[in-house]
Amino acid sequence: MRRPGTRPGTRTVLLGVLVVSLLLAGVVSFYAASAPDGLTKVSQDQGFADTETDHASGDGPFAGYGSSFISDERLSGGVAGVVGVLVVLALAGGLTLLVRRRGEPVDQDR
Repeated sequence: MRRPGTRPGTRTVLLGVLVVSLLLAGVVSFYAASAPDGLTKVSQDQGFADTETDHASGDGPFAGYGSSFISDERLSGGVAGVVGVLVVLALAGGLTLLVRRRGEPVDQDR
């Protein structure tokens, strides 16, 4: 238990970030994805949206802000958002572990 006036530990902060990220991805993502993104909006406004072609991975399991294996639209978007957050956090965490600075090695001869 923390004493009053002390700062929370790194694990507490990371757990809080994870919980908030997953909550936002799972719940708020459904409402955010209902409007076209910036590039789609510009292509519609400028009149070249009809030249759009399918992406090579357009039939993937998480294409189009959803999960192709879940029929409920709200749940599909939430699952895709949660998986996206977990993948990004795993990649960022792995990269951080790879590039972080190590302390000076302890000289055993002293």
